[in-house]
Amino acid sequence: IAGFMVWLMTPVERMLLGRVSPNAVTAVSLAMCIITGVAAGMGALAAAMWLYTFGGVLDILDGRLARLSGKQTAAGALFDSVSDRWGELFVFGGYAWYLRDTPWLLAAFGAFGASMMVSYTRARAESLGIELSAGMMQRAERIVVVVFGTLGALLYGDVEAAVPIIGITMLICAATSAATAINRWIIAFRELSKRTAPVVVEEAPAMSLPVVASIAPAELRKSAPELRKVRPLEQH
Repeated sequence: IAGFMVWLMTPVERMLLGRVSPNAVTAVSLAMCIITGVAAGMGALAAAMWLYTFGGVLDILDGRLARLSGKQTAAGALFDSVSDRWGELFVFGGYAWYLRDTPWLLAAFGAFGASMMVSYTRARAESLGIELSAGMMQRAERIVVVVFGTLGALLYGDVEAAVPIIGITMLICAATSAATAINRWIIAFRELSKRTAPVVVEEAPAMSLPVVASIAPAELRKSAPELRKVRPLEQH
């Protein structure tokens, strides 16, 4: 999905390259996600759908502009990553408010929590030296699911039908995001377990004092009583 969206954005990417700062694109994307949440909470699903579509496009575009223009920085990466999390907080918060009087509210909470764990698991693994990019439900896929779920709700034109459609959309995001987060968790745990596997060292069996005395030279055998007075080494 992400590759298809990148292909669609190529003309816009060429037009903006060198003219617009990647951080400015990130800021506009965050603003659109905030307004998306407000629109969804107010029941303006059509506006929420279009705003989130453009916000998602800009979210993919900012990173590509930074790479192509050679303006990749640690500060920009931090700004982009944190903006994504805030953006999803507002979007899922808005949909949660839309579903506030229904049991589907729990699905919206689950979608938000699971999406945070997808990002957190990857960030924590990368801080430990493990690259994680696998998973069926990453940010681009979540945007597509929410947008098409909202579109499906709009096609019915009935609030009573729209609520369960939005709820099922949130449930799909919750389940698939949780599966992605758990899968990343398992992959990272296995990799770290291999790196920190304990090394088993086999120790030679200790020889008892009588055996030592029997194989020692005559001079050593004479001093065997003194050897018995020596305290054995302590193991640490």
